[in-house]
Amino acid sequence: MSPITLALMIFAVMLVLMALRTPIAIAMFAAGCTGYVLQAGWLPLANFLNTQAFARFASYDLSVIPLFILMGNFATQGGLSRALFQFAAAVMARFKGGLAMASVLACGAFGAICGSSVATAATITQVALPEMRRHGYSGRLSTGALAAGGTLGILIPPSVPLVIYAILTEQNIAKLFAAAMVPGLIAVLGYLIAIAVYVRLVPGHAPEHEEVPKLTLQALSGIVPIALVFLIVFGGIYSGKFTPTEGAAVGAAATFVAALLKREITWAGFKQCFLATAETSAMIFMIFLGADLMNSALALTQVPGQLAGVVQGWGLPPLAVVGAILLFYVVLGAVMDELSMILLTIPIFFPVVMGLDFGLPRESVALWFGIMVLMTVGFGMLAPPVGLNVYVVNGMARDVPIAESYKGVMPFLLSDTVRTLLLLFFPPLSLWLVKYVG
Repeated sequence: MSPITLALMIFAVMLVLMALRTPIAIAMFAAGCTGYVLQAGWLPLANFLNTQAFARFASYDLSVIPLFILMGNFATQGGLSRALFQFAAAVMARFKGGLAMASVLACGAFGAICGSSVATAATITQVALPEMRRHGYSGRLSTGALAAGGTLGILIPPSVPLVIYAILTEQNIAKLFAAAMVPGLIAVLGYLIAIAVYVRLVPGHAPEHEEVPKLTLQALSGIVPIALVFLIVFGGIYSGKFTPTEGAAVGAAATFVAALLKREITWAGFKQCFLATAETSAMIFMIFLGADLMNSALALTQVPGQLAGVVQGWGLPPLAVVGAILLFYVVLGAVMDELSMILLTIPIFFPVVMGLDFGLPRESVALWFGIMVLMTVGFGMLAPPVGLNVYVVNGMARDVPIAESYKGVMPFLLSDTVRTLLLLFFPPLSLWLVKYVG
């Protein structure tokens, strides 16, 4: 069996298992075992499994993942999302489509202390969806704005997929976070523009006039704890006072204190924070293990290295190669979640990209490519036929058909496309803040 045939067979086994609704971690694990045994035998596989799990999970860098997840859970259970939405509504509701814009801003602010797209979408939806429907917003615009806003949970640091990318490619997490800041802000601005244009071109989805809540001292004071947490965590990380792991620990503790000051977190909610963190972290780590095994089986075929050589031999413009990779991510996003895509494909695509000449330092190329992958992953959270964020938000809006929610995200997907092209052709947009990281 040729190496190419064997590599394709490994992918085929994984996709068949996924089609049978096997959890993605188990599908990758089984496909990797199959490929490994066919190439090396049972005893080398047993030896690999004996050492790989400890080697992977004993990594200090991985501890940043559950800490950022815990930080987001404290924010969710502590009622911080309501204060964010109330403040954003007071600022934006004077504009047509203002509550939809406020939802996007609340998602962006909540994402700055969460790091999860689905958690951001679900949390802000609980607060914002009833208000938008009460003010006469259509189900299409309401669910579309919230699903799109949820992607800001990973586009604005801290971002769990970005942390995983940093670990896989051995890049500096703080520099990746800095590189993601401007693209994240561009994403927020793009979504606000998309709403403003949509409500004017397609009448009937937002009220002509809204009751404008006043910007009170109480609304302003509600966001102070969140702003302080963000400044402490990322000010410490970017200035070099904290490592990302230390920053995540400080952030989790500070968010817990903020939740206590809000007096909304209960004992049951406190326990739920740790339970949800353990469940999510275990899922991520299991995907890590499955992806490690599958990538090791693919490495034995030597196809990833051959692929890098073939691509370089084609003589294509580097941006064309990256563009093709991003299109592949869009297609792959129809069948896989963002973490699985990154864990499975980065060991294959990263050497290919790093072998191309962009006229930039190698570290800059690695950081820029990570941001491009992150932008495309966010696209996959919205695009049909899967669009996990759309499913989550639509499941909470039971009176809105799923087709309406998919129609609602189309303006935001257009905004995502424009933003991705902008960042693809102008890498300095992602890189200029990096030089200020200590």
